[in-house]
Amino acid sequence: MDAMVHVMQPGPKDRITDPACGTAGFLIAAHSYIREHHLKGLSREQRLALGQGTIWGNELVPGTARLAAMNMLLHGIGEAGGESLITTSDALASAPSRRASLVLANPPFGKKSAITVVGTDGKTDREDITYDRTDFRATTTNKQLNFLQHIMSLLEMDGRAAVVLPDNVLFEGGAGEKIRRRLLQEFNLHTILRLPTGIFYAGGVKANVLFFEKKPPRADDVPNTSEVWVYDFRTGMHFTLKQRPLRLADLADFIEAYKADDRSARKETEDGRFKRFTYEELIARDKVNLDVTWLKDPALDDADSLLPPEVIAQEIVEDLQAALAEFEAIAEALGGEVKPDVAAEEAIAEA
Repeated sequence: MDAMVHVMQPGPKDRITDPACGTAGFLIAAHSYIREHHLKGLSREQRLALGQGTIWGNELVPGTARLAAMNMLLHGIGEAGGESLITTSDALASAPSRRASLVLANPPFGKKSAITVVGTDGKTDREDITYDRTDFRATTTNKQLNFLQHIMSLLEMDGRAAVVLPDNVLFEGGAGEKIRRRLLQEFNLHTILRLPTGIFYAGGVKANVLFFEKKPPRADDVPNTSEVWVYDFRTGMHFTLKQRPLRLADLADFIEAYKADDRSARKETEDGRFKRFTYEELIARDKVNLDVTWLKDPALDDADSLLPPEVIAQEIVEDLQAALAEFEAIAEALGGEVKPDVAAEEAIAEA
């Protein structure tokens, strides 16, 4: 989270939001960054604006939204007697009422929601809750793809975003391919950070951070993305949410390679983790698959570099849990009733 904020460099003129803010971690981190780097140069009006509406969020769960609002107040964002800067609603239910210059988000990952999505392509995926979003170009019940579409609508022109998304957003066909084509064409998707398991998601789900900017259309239908730089912080890397959490220092090389002050100065790194891909290379991939791999795990060739057995066993458990969650999501999407298999879950946990 801190690394994402660090490279996005929020400033006092930004209007910053998180449409699935949880307890407001991203918003507080952005506010802290602005105070640390810009406080001396802020006018009185700018200081007041920081706590009165230029930073706001949304959260679906009322209890979590209250915690977020309280957390913001404790960090000097908002007024105790004023209107809450955290709204409580389903962010996907309607088009955004205001735009942001910076979006920082980690949309919720889980089972596919029971929804019906109606897109401008005329297709409808029918379930219980209806989302009628004319600003969505693709119809899907994939929650993460819909959050990506929502954030694309949420950005103002020249606005920028850093969004945590699972691997399926990078390779899923159908609506996923359509959304990725639009992302490359209408936005500048300049960076992808590939993360290992155990960072933002439990249960073996691999995450990525997509960094992109909203740009006006170019002449002759030229895509706004000319190249995408991919940083592989996954191959050969192992972290957990509790025993070995990822820290800001672990991403120091990524922050340096990112070149936030001048992205034109980027170079491929000597360790091979930061690599450039052209628009032509990516658009030619099957289904515009952005799940690009090129590094080989050293553990596959060197027996001495193998992980300890207990770590390997834990990763197997996490992969099985992730697979089970995906099958449950598919069953629910097909209208089936999913009953928890207690015996299977206990067997996985004991493995």
